Amino acid sequence: MNSGVPTSGSTKTGAAYTTELVGKTWVAAMGRGSTNNTITGTFNFGQDSSFAGAKTAQGNGDDGEDFYYTPPTGYKALNTNNLDDPSIDDPTAHFNTVLYTGDGTAAKSVNVGINPDFVWIKNRGATSHHSLIDTVRGDIALNSNQTIAEYSVADFDFNNDNTIDVPYFANEYSMNTSSNTYVAWNWKAGGTASSNSDGTITSSVSANPTAGFSVLTYTGNATAGATVGHGLSQAPELVINKVRGSATQWYVNATAVSDTSNKVLMLNATDALDSGTLYFNDTNPTATLITLGSYGNLNSTGSNVIYCWHSVEGYSKVGSYTGNGSADGPFIYTGFRPAFVVMKRTDNTSNWEILDNKRDPDNKAYLDLSANSNAAENAVDGTTIDMVSNGFKHRDGNSTGTKNLSGANYLYLAFAESPFKTANAR
Repeated sequence: MNSGVPTSGSTKTGAAYTTELVGKTWVAAMGRGSTNNTITGTFNFGQDSSFAGAKTAQGNGDDGEDFYYTPPTGYKALNTNNLDDPSIDDPTAHFNTVLYTGDGTAAKSVNVGINPDFVWIKNRGATSHHSLIDTVRGDIALNSNQTIAEYSVADFDFNNDNTIDVPYFANEYSMNTSSNTYVAWNWKAGGTASSNSDGTITSSVSANPTAGFSVLTYTGNATAGATVGHGLSQAPELVINKVRGSATQWYVNATAVSDTSNKVLMLNATDALDSGTLYFNDTNPTATLITLGSYGNLNSTGSNVIYCWHSVEGYSKVGSYTGNGSADGPFIYTGFRPAFVVMKRTDNTSNWEILDNKRDPDNKAYLDLSANSNAAENAVDGTTIDMVSNGFKHRDGNSTGTKNLSGANYLYLAFAESPFKTANAR
């Protein structure tokens, strides 16, 4: 048996071995002889230096580690305790899901656990619109399932005491119909918006660089190549843009599924990726800027709102995957136990499917709401996932294609309940 240290090479002599080992990834492996098909062996990753009683335990290592040989300086056992501390140890300080029951009053107070800057509300059990409100625009709503212009919701309030006030309307726009159940998804940005002059167009931005999220508004100039600052410290991977004052589509650009900003999805529709250089001028976002094309629905002389996200290790993930059509579906690694997942097929039509850990506190998660539809919560279509300690796994063949059709391509956006280092089983 040979051994070595990845930073300094093999204990065997010769430059070739040193070159092979330095800076490379090591993989534990076992092989079998040509005359024996049985493979037996025991690995020790710092948990048992006796190799299940086959050796005399040596007890080398720190902090409860148990190696046979003394590990090289700076090397640790392979376990979650030795993972790097996450940059965000409490994801609920930046994103939180809350359930509540309406009482029909003009302005019901709902404790959401944080002071959010972006709130997305949906009636779970009835036909109703998705209501999206943010602190940059104020008590004004948009509907992800509709193209209509924004409208006043005067009784909605961000109270700055971990609560919001939600209004009652005698129609599908209500966020507080008596005895109806609701879900509120809440994101923290940067509080009161500030002026950002990084781009050729000045934007008004509320940004949370730690959590990779910002909300911004700007007035377009109908000029291809115009830019707006987004306030984050790295390039957004998911950008959602909507004209505020007129009936237009919601345009979504995600670098996880497209290597250029020519291609967009529509949040309010089931459409597959659509191509056009007029959308974002064939330019991906940078660490400071979003580039706009000349398309009027993204860069007219009116006002737009943009929501931006990028992945943050252990907290959020923008990514893509390919379905396999099996009940033993693909596992999607996120680096955390998800609290919220939205998925959209990109190569064909499908809904924007939303799952979360509050409406489904136990695995499997299957209570769908669709961002592009006013339909009530769906518990029938059989497209379920397991939310596990470091990602999510599909558990149905899903012949309808919304989450796991064989060979189909999907975009997803996920936020954490707990980073992998501290995650427990559900």
